[in-house]
Amino acid sequence: MKPIKRSKYRILLGRIYYTSKRYVEWYFSRTRFAKERGDTCLPYLVSTHQTPLLRQLKDVDMWLQHNKVKNLEIATKQLNGVIIHPGETLSYWKLIGNPTKGKGYVEGMVLFYGGFKPGIGGGLCQLSNLLYWITLHTPLEVVERHRHSYDVFPDANRTQPFGSGATCAYNYLDLRIYNPTNEPYQLKVFLTEDHLVGEWHTTNSPIHSYEIYEKEHKITLEHWGGYVRHNLIYKRVCNNKGVLVRDEYVTENHAIMMYQPFLEERKSN
Repeated sequence: MKPIKRSKYRILLGRIYYTSKRYVEWYFSRTRFAKERGDTCLPYLVSTHQTPLLRQLKDVDMWLQHNKVKNLEIATKQLNGVIIHPGETLSYWKLIGNPTKGKGYVEGMVLFYGGFKPGIGGGLCQLSNLLYWITLHTPLEVVERHRHSYDVFPDANRTQPFGSGATCAYNYLDLRIYNPTNEPYQLKVFLTEDHLVGEWHTTNSPIHSYEIYEKEHKITLEHWGGYVRHNLIYKRVCNNKGVLVRDEYVTENHAIMMYQPFLEERKSN
């Protein structure tokens, strides 16, 4: 987990290689990618969540937050209404496309080696985080997800377990969701005045409910002097009577902490 600093040329060559590899996979894979959109919302709500559009983050200028909202407005239009039919796979980046300046994307906050910098299309991780979270509360399967390598900001009013998001980078760090069921699932994502909202809908009333929780959360001091945060994410699946059907492993997380994990004890007078 020790941070590895790579030169800008190494980063550029790596990005070209992995991006090209993904393009080849898109066009030659036998995967059935979701592409149909429906104007009419499917009748049954399965999962929903919302996250605030603007947050005051330490050392982050608010103009990056406001630009992020502009980027989210563009990206959500590419995902809103998409239907995953049985046997199909939703690819986050295949639907959104390359977030370029020519498409109207502006500079937002991009996480970079434990810090952040301005970048065209920055802030779209909020959308991939939300999509991953609402999908965990459905029978859909996440078949590709990339965890955040760095824990950049301290917990502040956290309502979800650490590590319950999904990072993204066009196009090689994708988020992919497969529909193993016999019913279509429709994604609705949109912005209100203050929030980014995500919903999954389907054609029949859900027969299960889901609870996402963490196990074995810990912080370790590594030999190279930094702190690393760890946990396991699990999912409880219950039937409509509240009876536990299964308790299943989802993923594990390991992230380098970019802030001091422990507060100093306040000295009494």
